[in-house]
Amino acid sequence: VITNYPSILHLQSHVWEDVTLHNSNLPPLAIKNPECLGLLHQLDRSTDAWVQHYCILKDGCLYFYASIRSTQASGGLYLQGYRVSEQTLSFKQSVIELNPLSEEFKTFYFCAENKTENQRWITALTASIKKWLPLHQAIQDFMNRPLEETKM
Repeated sequence: VITNYPSILHLQSHVWEDVTLHNSNLPPLAIKNPECLGLLHQLDRSTDAWVQHYCILKDGCLYFYASIRSTQASGGLYLQGYRVSEQTLSFKQSVIELNPLSEEFKTFYFCAENKTENQRWITALTASIKKWLPLHQAIQDFMNRPLEETKM
């Protein structure tokens, strides 16, 4: 029997999508064991204005809420394929940059209450993204194996 790779990936992504969809329908404080939480300001590139969100980071997904009292997320950002770095924008403010590896996705800029908070978020975002890299690498390694090795 040859293991059917697409069904593994399909099942995996379905489970992950189900979990993130479930989490997005919860109030922010109901998400168990978040990796980071707090206020973040997101740069709206179309208006050059900063929009404040209450954010929860959990398993490679950043959930946005209007406030800590919201009943569900107003949006979310899947972080797979993003690099996190600290940048200084034109007005000398230290910001968190989420830069995609692919040009089809856009770059996001966030800013916490101060530089220390920015560093806390950068550390948490980087760790959250890295948790998914070993899984991605394992799937790639599996796909690159000769067919004989996948027989039972």
